Amino acid sequence: MSKRIRIYTAEDVADHAEPSSCWVSRAGKVYDVTSFLRDHPGGDDLILQYAGKDVEEVMRDKLEHEHSDSAYSMLDEYVIGRLGNAQSIVREDWEATDDFHPDTTDTAQDYEKNTFLDLRKPLLRQVWEADFSKSYYLQQVHQPRHLSESARLFGPEILEMCTRTEWYVVPLFWTPITVYLFLRSIFQFTGPLPNFFDNPALPMSSLSLVPADAVAKTVVCFLLGNVIWTILEYLLHRFLFHVDKVLPDRPVFLMLHFLMHGVHHYLPMDRLRLVMPPPLFIALETPFTQLAYKLFPVAVANGIISGAFTFYICYDCMHYALHHTKLPQYMRDMKKYHLAHHYKNFELGYGVTSKIWDYVFNTVLPV
Repeated sequence: MSKRIRIYTAEDVADHAEPSSCWVSRAGKVYDVTSFLRDHPGGDDLILQYAGKDVEEVMRDKLEHEHSDSAYSMLDEYVIGRLGNAQSIVREDWEATDDFHPDTTDTAQDYEKNTFLDLRKPLLRQVWEADFSKSYYLQQVHQPRHLSESARLFGPEILEMCTRTEWYVVPLFWTPITVYLFLRSIFQFTGPLPNFFDNPALPMSSLSLVPADAVAKTVVCFLLGNVIWTILEYLLHRFLFHVDKVLPDRPVFLMLHFLMHGVHHYLPMDRLRLVMPPPLFIALETPFTQLAYKLFPVAVANGIISGAFTFYICYDCMHYALHHTKLPQYMRDMKKYHLAHHYKNFELGYGVTSKIWDYVFNTVLPV
């Protein structure tokens, strides 16, 4: 077979329990019997009692009506797919230990059991060409797998390189930009500067002449940027990275979800995909920085952005540390909290650097 049959979950079947769209399941297969309702010898009411459910037992029930072999053959004409594996790794009784380290996934066995993604092959093309439903995708992508080496997303090496990021790339890339914006804010509170694109250089020789009130104003903006980042961290994680419920059931959207955050839940201990590649963060931060420049004077905006970028650097480095390093007590507590988001309940516990907004929005994850 060149193409896998479509894979559904029991929830997919349950969503089709109306006369206009009636699905049932039996022996691991999914059937769309909508067009058969009017032709059913026992009437459509009998089928509609079990719409969205498994009919294995009722079809064999002698008290109801034990179906003949021809009935099962007729049912096979309406098969549209099969039920996927519903085995769950994420569970409510999961507890993190200080030395937590998951076992390596047997890639061949995992693919044979789940028929989801083959970890031995590039993953993005598999998501693009997949024949599983959104519900099955979300069910599987939130069940963590673990490899000793990073899984491939792309076949071509040049594309694959762009998806792997060592943790230290984040501070190396963003710290000079952050410091520049902070200093630019100080000078702009002191007096006008040329447009960045005309002359980006700063008058560093005059730094010692900058009045204290200009520094104080920048520091206030910087601290405001710190707070703004913590809000953005929570909101982006909850409403962009976990946009599961409103995600369209189409391969292109599943692939975008997988690329942005799904791969992290699928392979949460992958060292090279724990921090954002700079191009991805540039795409995410650009709308917010442009909004800051529209809402505030440029000196204020640069101070706020420098504060937000500082906390972003801390966020990504801390995120890496929560997955892979030994930490002091506060950080160990946050490590358990974040790992519980992966292994206990991915619909709670969105805070990474702190729990404050989880408390505010009532999404605290008990650990």
